[in-house]
Amino acid sequence: MYFAALLARTEDGWEASDTELDDVETLSDLTDLAREASVDEDTVIVYIEQEGAWFGVVRVDGEEDPRIYVSDASAAARSSYGEILLTDELLGREPGAEDEIAALEELVGLDGTEDGDPDEGPRDGADTDATEPDPDHDPDAVPAGPLGEVGVLADLGLSEKVLLTLRTDALVEIADALGAAEVLEAVR
Repeated sequence: MYFAALLARTEDGWEASDTELDDVETLSDLTDLAREASVDEDTVIVYIEQEGAWFGVVRVDGEEDPRIYVSDASAAARSSYGEILLTDELLGREPGAEDEIAALEELVGLDGTEDGDPDEGPRDGADTDATEPDPDHDPDAVPAGPLGEVGVLADLGLSEKVLLTLRTDALVEIADALGAAEVLEAVR
């Protein structure tokens, strides 16, 4: 089960609302949703939680790029909403690398030969293990544990150290540190 909330900073404090993510398919969609909730391009915090597994925080400040923190990247990678937050940049991948890999895989067959080339196999007892990929190295692997900008809420009252200690159901502690606990409780 998922829960998502928006906390938008205003002159009078924070405004909280729960939000539906049914129409959100990309980080860009989520960022647009946050900007729509923004008052005078001020800070908006989007909180997404999969009960018992992981939570993510996306901070949007005006037109700046979103800042992201995910409590457990490997758990989030198994979630449709988590995949939205786990961008190539956050994972340290080259943007568009998956598209390039897919295009190359179309050109080269699984046996390593280009389409139309015969599979010649090893010659004269050549070592076939030399060209096999390292089974322990997976470039698409998502690391277990926290990922992203741990200082995403530091200037708002939640230190990096505290954020790293939070597990699931962290929204109450985050809202309390931001001074938004009362408005959040009205929404929940």
